[in-house]
Amino acid sequence: MPYLLRVKLPDVPGSLGRLATAVGEAGGDIDAIEIVEKHHDGTAVDDVLLEMLPSVMPDSIVSACNALDGVEVLWISRYAAGGNLFLDLEAVEDLTAHPSEAVNRLVDLLPQVFRSDWGARLHRVKGIQHATGAAPAELEWIEIEEATRLESVGDEVTLFAAARLDGNESLVIGRRGGPEFLDSEIARLGHLTSLAQSIARVG
Repeated sequence: MPYLLRVKLPDVPGSLGRLATAVGEAGGDIDAIEIVEKHHDGTAVDDVLLEMLPSVMPDSIVSACNALDGVEVLWISRYAAGGNLFLDLEAVEDLTAHPSEAVNRLVDLLPQVFRSDWGARLHRVKGIQHATGAAPAELEWIEIEEATRLESVGDEVTLFAAARLDGNESLVIGRRGGPEFLDSEIARLGHLTSLAQSIARVG
């Protein structure tokens, strides 16, 4: 069963090797790793996609990782997308292959690219124009100038982030329960949204 592990660890040679060893000894098998964010204090945040046998509990993986010096597990959950981590470059390649549909294609890819539960294209008057299956039926319009985290309104479980398409539309993503959207993820969301717009205009 695939799980997504988000972990903070020292950004030094050997850290990933120690992490992989600990995960393996606890009964997990790493399929992919992506660096999500690097910090000025010499640490990094990585997303780790791993497989676990049904007999292995997530707590075992968490305990094994947290036992390593300087390592902190920030989040672990089942990873519904399975298979692999979907990188920004793959998303851009998909958008350029379908330029006239680039913005809606990005909406469809948001859950994989950002390991979130859903994505939606929201119009200030018309409401949701395009969304993935798990998105809510309605979303409140919030005025934003740049990619940002949104305050949860009437939903204390889901974490929201959004990027501005133009004065009347924005892209919104939601994560149920966590982890928190990092600054690097907010920046990536803004960049990908701008790229999708540019590709759509050219297409």
